Amino acid sequence: MSTSRRSLLTALLAGGLSPELLALGLPVDGFAADAPELLPLRGLSGESLDAATTVIEGRLPVALHGRYFRNGPGLMQRAGQRYSHWFDGDGLVQSWTLGDGRASHRARFVQTAKFRAEQAAGRFLLPAFGTAIKPDLPVHGPDSLNVANTSVLMQGDHLYALWEGGSAYELDPATLATLGVKTWAPELRGMPFSAHPKVEPDGTVWNFGSADGRLAVYQIDAAGAVRRHALLDVAAPAMLHDFAVSQRHLVFLLAPITMDIAAVRAGASMVDAMHWAGEQPTRVLVVDKADFAKQRIFEMPAAQAFHFGNAWDDGRLLRLDYVQSTPLPEFNASARQIMRGERTARDVSTPRVLEIDLDAGRLRLAARDEAVEFPVVDPRVVAQRHRFVWYPTAVNTGTRWGFNGLMRLDIESGARERFSFGNDIVVEEHVMVPKPGSTREGEGWLLGMGYDLKRRRSFMSVFDAMRLADGPLAQAWLPYAVPYGFHGKFYSA
Repeated sequence: MSTSRRSLLTALLAGGLSPELLALGLPVDGFAADAPELLPLRGLSGESLDAATTVIEGRLPVALHGRYFRNGPGLMQRAGQRYSHWFDGDGLVQSWTLGDGRASHRARFVQTAKFRAEQAAGRFLLPAFGTAIKPDLPVHGPDSLNVANTSVLMQGDHLYALWEGGSAYELDPATLATLGVKTWAPELRGMPFSAHPKVEPDGTVWNFGSADGRLAVYQIDAAGAVRRHALLDVAAPAMLHDFAVSQRHLVFLLAPITMDIAAVRAGASMVDAMHWAGEQPTRVLVVDKADFAKQRIFEMPAAQAFHFGNAWDDGRLLRLDYVQSTPLPEFNASARQIMRGERTARDVSTPRVLEIDLDAGRLRLAARDEAVEFPVVDPRVVAQRHRFVWYPTAVNTGTRWGFNGLMRLDIESGARERFSFGNDIVVEEHVMVPKPGSTREGEGWLLGMGYDLKRRRSFMSVFDAMRLADGPLAQAWLPYAVPYGFHGKFYSA
């Protein structure tokens, strides 16, 4: 591609790529342009984003006051080299500030040690999870490779950007300026702290980290003090992303994934060194919250689960819901295709509800066929009995990549409610925000982001969480597109 054409396309993308150019299927900086829904995955170059005002369609609820933080991979390429896997991009944290019917937005890259060094050099210097890059800097441990790109956690006035392979990074919640690596306790320095902590209604935080087949488990109080931690030797799989918490238990689905360490040492990426042993079972590890040494393991057919909704137990019956993904090889192949701007085969992740009879040792699994991911529940029912789970969903999307709707599932009755934006919208994770003063599960709003293929702009939508079919109450439109993120949280003011 000539310099003049590259400059022209870059300028057009900054202002919104025209349908005519997309129809030509022209590559943009090595990224295929024939799938317009994938254009946000081109990423940014390390710049900040700011919108002091946004265009509101509809009306934001007057009682909706607070900040919505999101995190996800934001920088995908440097000096002509592009990451091979979606999980590799450097973390971009967004903040939406809502109040008085208005919304503002900002986004900042987490200034990890890796990001700062590579920004200064103008090229990649360190290997990534799914991309084999020869290290040009010493690798002292997981935090040398930390991209802080997956989720967020706020405790009091402390905001953290999370990545499951290493430490949390603390940010200023008002400015998103990076404050540094978070060490929960001196003996936990550098220990992995997953991107999916579970926060109970009283503020208690449960989390884990996995490394070398072992699980570190944490109990942290609402003030941020570590109450208990332990290291469990449970032959954890090479990749473990999420878990569930009930009244009495921590629950992990340990998929049959192994790691060829020799291959990693020889220069392979972690993704390339992982192996899926589909003939082996997925182990269900149940850990007693009151005594981490009390553990039980059950077995089920091989299954890969990235995300859980919630769990509850009554002492005998333990029930959890999750989304079953495609096996790891197929998932990683798809993650690589979309990083090239290519549509993937329609591998579908679908809802599951698992019941475990703890006395009899029996498992019962209920499966559904809707295409969903990123399950969330009302934060007031975390680790308690719940009825409702919300998901992004795909409704008649054909060959197009991504979700285009939202779904609420009643896991007691099996009833569902859906809304589809149509095929010009890509829907990201939405979170459930309780209405101030309400006590009933689901009474509140569903809030999250999306991308409009025609406008080439990102937006935030707000729904009545119990009336999805009515469509959005409001949408706040940004003057730019934001790379697709992974996970977020809303914190009321």
